[in-house]
Amino acid sequence: MAIVKVIEVIASSETGFEDAVRNAVAEVSQTIHNIDSVYVKDFKVHVKDGKISTYGAICKVSFRVDHVK
Repeated sequence: MAIVKVIEVIASSETGFEDAVRNAVAEVSQTIHNIDSVYVKDFKVHVKDGKISTYGAICKVSFRVDHVK
């Protein structure tokens, strides 16, 4: 039986939401293996001087847990 774990991460980008999600996957992939899916829970932006400075994505990352034998 496969066990799936879900973690929540927040990633950002200076160029857009799609890039923020890519950054989330790239960062999580450095330490987590067997990633199955990413659910984008929410989006946000930071504003500086009346302009968008960064785009953020709040993501739930699902991955299969390795079995220890």
